[in-house]
Amino acid sequence: MHFWWWLVFGGLVLGALALDLLVFHRHAHRESMREAVTWSVVWVGLGLAFAVFVAVVEGRDSALAYLTAFLIEKSLSVDNLFVFVGLFAYFGVQPENQHRVLFWGILGAIVIRGLFIFVGISLITHFHWVNYLLGAILLATGAKLATGGEEVHPEKNLVVRWAARILPFTKEFHGESFAVKGDRGLRFTPLFLALIAVEATDVMFAVDSIPAVLAISSDPFVVYTSNIFAILGLRALYFVLVGALRSLKYLRPALALILVLVGVKMMVADFYHVETWVSLLVVGVLLGGATVLSLWETSRERKGKNLRSKKRQGGE
Repeated sequence: MHFWWWLVFGGLVLGALALDLLVFHRHAHRESMREAVTWSVVWVGLGLAFAVFVAVVEGRDSALAYLTAFLIEKSLSVDNLFVFVGLFAYFGVQPENQHRVLFWGILGAIVIRGLFIFVGISLITHFHWVNYLLGAILLATGAKLATGGEEVHPEKNLVVRWAARILPFTKEFHGESFAVKGDRGLRFTPLFLALIAVEATDVMFAVDSIPAVLAISSDPFVVYTSNIFAILGLRALYFVLVGALRSLKYLRPALALILVLVGVKMMVADFYHVETWVSLLVVGVLLGGATVLSLWETSRERKGKNLRSKKRQGGE
């Protein structure tokens, strides 16, 4: 029966990706806010709707685990958008070509994360001590996030440096092409190097985020589908939040606390069982509270600036 569940998941993902690339984004263009918001709603809606399917085929607890894992991965993905903004600025990728890099980057992430997840589940199944190792990784990641997060320098990334040294690259961009063929044979464009940087960065993100999801569930279907549905909307979410990310100042501390709590949950699982609904409630409250508090403080600061500006104008 599991085969049919995977078939439904694969059909939904492939169908949505085909519509995204072959119909709505067939040609490079600067994405409007309305278009990005629409696709963000579609992807989030699809991910949440799939929780209903999980509830039908695997039961309530699996659906709650799916939603918890989905929320954690989606939130970590939002935090990681800071890095993608920096990557595109570093490589000089134009807005109309950023969708193409993110789309193919997500396709690569589907494969990479699948390998990480199934290797992780296999290790947990055969070696119980891996639970403590993954719990320690989560504690370290939470601490790192709480103390300023992680900066990614493309010029220092070993994969990017290796590719730039080994592969033939052009100096200029050639529209939306990853490679061009000329008198000197096939040469890759800087857009392809940006794609390599995105993929290499996602590997680093996966090392941090996948242990958090594995702490929620060890069911391959729940872990993989929640992870993939969370990152599928990352491309559209990037264009929605690229201008608003700085306003979510409390998101990173909330994520740090979530990772620490999930790490502790994983390490004490042998002695104390935390119900899945409790995990979902804690994650939802922390993320919702961080978002509301961030928006409230941003609004208060904006009003304060406007008031001071009016006072200065009145004094003049």
